[in-house]
Amino acid sequence: MTPAAGYRGYQRIGENITKGIPDMHEAIDCYREMKPGVYGELGNPMEGNNQWPLDPPNFKTLMEEYVALCTDLSRKILRGIALALCSSADAFEGEIAGDAFWVLRIIGYPGASNEKSEELAQNDIGCGAHTDYGLLTLVNQDDDITALQVRNLSGEWISAPPIPGTFVCNIGDMLKIWSNGLYDSTLHRVINNSPKYRVCVAYFHEPNFDAAVEPSDICVKRTGGIRKSGKAVYGEHLVGKVQKNFV
Repeated sequence: MTPAAGYRGYQRIGENITKGIPDMHEAIDCYREMKPGVYGELGNPMEGNNQWPLDPPNFKTLMEEYVALCTDLSRKILRGIALALCSSADAFEGEIAGDAFWVLRIIGYPGASNEKSEELAQNDIGCGAHTDYGLLTLVNQDDDITALQVRNLSGEWISAPPIPGTFVCNIGDMLKIWSNGLYDSTLHRVINNSPKYRVCVAYFHEPNFDAAVEPSDICVKRTGGIRKSGKAVYGEHLVGKVQKNFV
């Protein structure tokens, strides 16, 4: 994976950077493909073709079907969120996410070495604390390894143990902005203290690439009439994050 490839492809262990510290995972990163020039200079850094592995031979077809199913599920979740906020069910369609961008990361976390001390294992962070960039993330994780942690309102790190047949759903930065903080973006990290290699497939449901997201009027009204953040163009937010996250 290189900037010239639109940040798409295979990423070795330690190449992903969170707040200046290499993450102990490897990954295949894919993004919704875009026609060259369709978003002008805004989209240039993310242009490219996804680099799907050739083995197994049906991998590309399988994962594109998975993305389509996750996209449909995410739209349904967002309809529920919109209704919960007393907005119209299609509030996220149209200019916000009617032509939603997506990101897919297939991530592998090496198991903790038996030779390492418990203290050292705690310092080998699979992925450092961060929030996701878009609207929602659907996290599909191995059923038998607890490694994902989220920070609660008290500032404590708590485990998010896998429940077979379910996703963990993270709130992203763009939903926090749109809801004026009623939905907070989930600060989370990964620490794999298991000796087993852990696999996680994360689907990120994003706004339209060129969407300008700002607090919605109905959410501003529900939070005392004060806008807690300004407008953010999703593509600028994504590019700014991606260009700082890789070596």
